[in-house]
Amino acid sequence: MHTLRVDLGERSYPIYIGRDLFATPELLAEQIQGSQVVLVSNEVVAPLYADKVRAALGERKLLSEVVLPDGEQHKTMAMMERIIDRAMADGHSRNTTFVALGGGVVGDMTGFAAACYQRGVDFVQLPTTLLAQVDSSVGGKTGVNHPLGKNMIGAFHQPRAVLIDTDTLQTLPTREFAAGLAEVLKYGLICDAQFYRWLVVNMPRLLARDEAALAEAIERSCASKAAVVAADEREGGVRAILNLGHTFGHAIENHQGYGQWLHGEAVAAGMVMAARMSAARGWLSEEEVQGLVDLQRSMELPVEPPPEMSLADFQTLMARDKKVIDGRLRLVLLREIGSAVIVDDASEDELQKLIAPG
Repeated sequence: MHTLRVDLGERSYPIYIGRDLFATPELLAEQIQGSQVVLVSNEVVAPLYADKVRAALGERKLLSEVVLPDGEQHKTMAMMERIIDRAMADGHSRNTTFVALGGGVVGDMTGFAAACYQRGVDFVQLPTTLLAQVDSSVGGKTGVNHPLGKNMIGAFHQPRAVLIDTDTLQTLPTREFAAGLAEVLKYGLICDAQFYRWLVVNMPRLLARDEAALAEAIERSCASKAAVVAADEREGGVRAILNLGHTFGHAIENHQGYGQWLHGEAVAAGMVMAARMSAARGWLSEEEVQGLVDLQRSMELPVEPPPEMSLADFQTLMARDKKVIDGRLRLVLLREIGSAVIVDDASEDELQKLIAPG
């Protein structure tokens, strides 16, 4: 088992990475202070891992379980309220702990419910998808989607701990696994050129779900995110670099309908768009952009936005993005592989060339 730490003073917490961690009672017991737990999962993950987690939790004075429908389309206020409804109906007090067992949707909604319940209770992340393990479970961003924009309702609420059981990746569908790798790739692009080169060489091992390669990729991704979050917890500055490809990606998800494109797929297309804009500004070479395109194609990830999306579609949807400040759209671009920069001067002409090249 490997242990990392997100350094946030009194809100600091550990990230544990290893095999069969869900069956390690002492890890969960150490992070849950009281005798009350609300275990939240979804209809796909619960049959696979809920029994193991329930056994690891041991005897509790009060253990409530909430099983939500699966999919980004269910990341709504109504679904989040199911968690709170169950906690209230069963009489959970302020010293309860919410435990999120699932992917990013479960983790985001459980964390938001924990932030809201009695003005804030503890929660623990047990991420079961690669995307959640390397991205959404770390950093304290919680929330739900709104029909007009992704993750527009939420709160910053840090978990007490993140337990990453790498065994869960062996049951992850191929499409979701590839979508998670898009977020792994992001870390190499924005802040670790050496890691990006490692990913280029080791992508066949990762796609084959080699355990050693996966453990290294997860640890390096989490270490990168932990460092960025420690430097800027509430995204007032440098943390925004974690959004490479996300402004374009969120627009794609919203336009296509939540759940039609997986989050990682939309981000992958968005990262190529950001790389092409970076090249147009003279920051990346055409060879570097083509290398990224070829790598993502080998991962069976999209490298273009949906052909039916127009410039007007992107402009309308991106104008509602959280990263718009004082009417100026902020995008994350690449000065070079391993070095991201935030810009707020993208022109309509630049955007048009990305969406309808030539």
